[in-house]
Formats: sequence, structure tokens, C-alpha cells
Amino acid sequence: MKLKIKLPFIFLLMLVLISVSSVLYIKNFVMHQEPLNGYKIKDNYAAGYIKIAEDITRLYPDMNEIGDYLKLISENQDISLKLYNYDLSEEILSYPKAYYKFGLSKYYVPVKTNDSKAAFFLEVLRHTYGKELIWQIYEVSIFMLIQMGLLFVILTVYLHYNITKPMQLLNLRLESVNVGRSHSSRYLKRKDEIGELYNHFNGMEERLHQANREQIDMIAAIAHDLKTPLTTINGFVELLAIQKDLAEKEKQEYYALILKKSRHITDLINDFSRFTRDELELEIIEMKPVEAVKLFENIAAEYETELSGLDYELEWKHSFNLNHRFTINEHMIRRVFGNLFGNIVRYGERKDLKVYMNGSVSGHYA
Repeated sequence: MKLKIKLPFIFLLMLVLISVSSVLYIKNFVMHQEPLNGYKIKDNYAAGYIKIAEDITRLYPDMNEIGDYLKLISENQDISLKLYNYDLSEEILSYPKAYYKFGLSKYYVPVKTNDSKAAFFLEVLRHTYGKELIWQIYEVSIFMLIQMGLLFVILTVYLHYNITKPMQLLNLRLESVNVGRSHSSRYLKRKDEIGELYNHFNGMEERLHQANREQIDMIAAIAHDLKTPLTTINGFVELLAIQKDLAEKEKQEYYALILKKSRHITDLINDFSRFTRDELELEIIEMKPVEAVKLFENIAAEYETELSGLDYELEWKHSFNLNHRFTINEHMIRRVFGNLFGNIVRYGERKDLKVYMNGSVSGHYA
């Protein structure tokens, strides 16, 4: 599952769990408590107020005893009591309490004398549900805070092991990438964005190592290709320097061969420059039809002169005719022959070295 789907789903699941557990808690542990049954509370309170009014009637006319009684009731039941005359114009006794300004209820109960005549009004002020409701709200709040704290810890652990830790490991892997050393890929069996990131990183690292290997191979190939014409040039320069009695024609042949090999070196360097300039993209090989006879005899004549200058012998022959043509890249084919003859000279290690070069057509191959 993708992270863009998984993370919203997890947060939605957390919200549902908090909501459902809170509703169940309130339903099972709060709503069944007697202080939240409003009608029953009001009925109990009304009966209690009537009982207070009856006690005042019983104690009348002793106002001192009535005052002591109201004070005791106010302290025991945590209610505010005031006794007014019948028209509410004068406050006779007062025992107030400090309350929060919300959830207050005020009741007026008539107080009769012994002859059943209304003489006073008792004002009762109290919280509708009392301290029990505040305590229950506090309990619910604590329960929800604990619940949210636990879910937060679970979510933190989940995010650490599924997002933060894999990213930290990948960062450490990035710091240790070295194209010159062997590497071991790190895989995650995940199909989300983190797993895709690891797979892309492994692919990128493999491409870096592959590009490094290709670069090393390319440099080695260029160095090898440069050695072959340089060996020829050095040989003919030494030959010209040692043999002072060479005929002018031979000198011109040697000079022409040295010039040709020098241009070959220039072409190799240009190829290498083009390779780096094109950001390691190999140049497209251009194929052209070439006459077989002309190509073979030209190459044979070139290396016959070169080998003879080194006291080696080249014997060549072919069975091509003027209709035979090859579709090739002539420049690269000449490099192949240059490497072949260079290796022959370098590793032949024989004074009477004789090289044989034959050309023929067999089916579609030459």
C-alpha cells in the first residue's frame, strides 16, 4: 500500500478509535452515574427544598435557630441559601456560596408559618449537577489524554521503523557510495514509495558502477590504441636516425608512414574527446560500402612497409574481385588491424618474424 494512502488511513483509524472509545467510556461509566440523570436530580432537589421549608416552619418563630439551621444546611449540601420576606423586598437571612458562573440553578420555595400562611420565600442557588459533573468531565478528559498519548506513542514507533529508520539507512548508504569499490545492494520487500526509493537507488548505484567500469575500459582501450601507432613512429624515427644511408624514396615512405600514424593518433584523441563531450554516450557507428580489393591491398601495403622497416616480413594475398564490397566502418576496421599488427610486433619476439595475411570470401563473410 502506498504511503499516500496508508498514512491518511492510519490517522483516520486513530480518530475513529479515539471517538469510539470515548463514546463507550462516557456511555458505560458516566451516563449510568446518578448525578447525570437530570430529572431525578431535580426531583430529589425539589423534595429536599420542601423539607428545608418545612423545617423552617417547624422552627418558626425562633429566627436564631432558623439561622443556625440554614447555615448548617448550606455547609453540608454546598448550596447558597437566602431567606426573604413574602414580597421578596427584604433579605432576612443569607448564607451565600462561591460558585462557577455556569450550570447554576435558582429555586424559590414558599415558607409557611404554623397557621399555614405564607410568610417567607427561601431562595436556593446551586450547581445543577454539583461537583460530581465537574469530576466526571475531568475523568473523561484524563481518559482521552491518556488514550491520545498511547496512540501518539504507537504512531511514533510505527513512523520511526517504517519511514525514519529506512531513510536514515539510505542516507548512510549514500554517504558510503564509492564507484571504485565493490558494493552490496540493500533491498526492502516493500511496495510503497520507500521500497521504490530503495529500488531506484540500487539501480542508480549499479549504473554508476557500470559507467565507471566502462570508463576504465575505454581509457584502457584508448591507451592500447595509442601504443600501437606510437610504437611504429618510434621505430621509424630510430631507423631514420641510425641509418644515414637510406635512399630518398625509402625516407619519403617512412616519413609518409610516420605522418599517417601521427594523424591516426590525432583521430584517436578526437574520438576520446568526443566520448567525454557527449557525456559517456558512444558515438553512432557509421557504416559505408567499401571496395574489398582496395581496402585489403591498402592495409597490406601499409603494414608491409611498416614491418619491413623493423626487419619483419609480411606475405599477403587475396581472392577478392572488383565486385566485392563490404558495408563497414573503415576507420574502426583499420584500428582493428592496427591492434593486430601491434600485438604481433610486441609479442612476436622473433628476429625472423614472418606474418601471413590472406583475404577471401566464404558465403556472406569475408
